[in-house]
Amino acid sequence: MNFPPELKYTQEHEWVRIEEGNIAYIGITDFAQSELGELVYVEVETVGEDIDIGEVFGTVEAVKTTSDLFMPLSGKILAFNPNLDENEGDDPTLINSDPYGEGWIIKMEISDPEEVGTLLGAEAYEKLVA
Repeated sequence: MNFPPELKYTQEHEWVRIEEGNIAYIGITDFAQSELGELVYVEVETVGEDIDIGEVFGTVEAVKTTSDLFMPLSGKILAFNPNLDENEGDDPTLINSDPYGEGWIIKMEISDPEEVGTLLGAEAYEKLVA
């Protein structure tokens, strides 16, 4: 399993990469994608919306299951990765092959930077899933 130390993590298996001050990219962890298996569909219909921490912002669907995606931080969803979007690139398996890179799911603007302190570091997340 891969747990990049520069990322933050949630107990619901999302990762957060903070860039450009209050801009963050969100995806699911290597652990989560391995548990789900090959992903066949990703749905995010909340672009442009303000979503609170812990609320569902979308779903990922694998061959045998569908899982909700939870906001790791409060803020506005700015974009859904066009490479995962069925109307664009439509390749949800990017999450399986590159969960921390090309397989990002959303780009967001953080509304409460203090919430970052509630996220797990790589070591704590690794212990959670061990």
